[in-house]
Amino acid sequence: MIRSAKGWTRSRSGKGLTLAAFATAAALALSACSGGGAQPQPEASGGGGGGGNSGYTFAMITHETPGDTFWDRIRAGAEQAAKDTGSTLKYSADPEATKQATLIQGAIDAKVDGIATTLVTTDALIPTVKKAVAAGIPVDSFNSGTDFYQKAGSIAHFSSDERLAGQQAGAKAKAAGATKILCTIQQTGSVALEDRCAGVKDAFPNTENIQVNGQDDSAVTSAIQAKLAQDKEINWIITLGATQALDALKAMDAVKSQAKLGTFDLSKGAAEAVKAGTIQFCIDQQPYLQGYLAVTQLYLYKKNGNILGGGKPSLTGPAFVDTSNVDTILPFINQNTR
Repeated sequence: MIRSAKGWTRSRSGKGLTLAAFATAAALALSACSGGGAQPQPEASGGGGGGGNSGYTFAMITHETPGDTFWDRIRAGAEQAAKDTGSTLKYSADPEATKQATLIQGAIDAKVDGIATTLVTTDALIPTVKKAVAAGIPVDSFNSGTDFYQKAGSIAHFSSDERLAGQQAGAKAKAAGATKILCTIQQTGSVALEDRCAGVKDAFPNTENIQVNGQDDSAVTSAIQAKLAQDKEINWIITLGATQALDALKAMDAVKSQAKLGTFDLSKGAAEAVKAGTIQFCIDQQPYLQGYLAVTQLYLYKKNGNILGGGKPSLTGPAFVDTSNVDTILPFINQNTR
């Protein structure tokens, strides 16, 4: 998979879902997504679903950090949705908010049929999103910015409830004997990450945040290692990404910490660590589903005027993965759909 932070790469269409098939899928279960997308079907005559080449071109723009495999599943879902709806997908990403805004402006200038974007740094992104809306380009958002998508003019939003997820994580750590929690934030200014740690603190007030550089795994490990060596009261760590969880395991090993670890997001390595008992839980927000729904929503809006969510965000999480269900989830992780 191409991971370029600049420029656009294309995913071209095949045959698509009928409207009836998508309506079934969109009823939260979305069984097509959990199996890697619906099988192509002929379009019913007079229907409002996909089929052949829809003629639509959609841009997806994210704050992906190069090397973070979380975004592979976002993109896989988006590419499957483009295939299923007979659309063309242009994907681009940059972790810097100003550069992400520039990519959104590029999609506006290209006069795409719709834009799906993350809203990780709202102050920097919302003005450009509003330009797209003013230009008559429908925008939906996903992954981050749940509290801001309506302000931006997004027609729909697909994400986990980040604060709720944090509250549930804090409650689980408390029940498991936490006395002090360290919550790591790997991207400065991310409203979603701040909400996660705020939720942890809601449930367990003796929580301390630490800022780490999520673009440098060794720096993450060093920062957590130094904090654990300095503060022996920490007996729980909650990381906000699966990659950072694996970094935390290295830090814990280095100082022989007996702290327990939970993390947001899934990866194969994190899931295997859950199975081995070195990570207590992962909080899954179903990124594949977010990417799939974001593109399919744009297609259905252009084709039929359909809008999901009823004026509220459509939630894809939180869902906890622990020893009770990790064996069921692992096959989906291996096929890049969870």
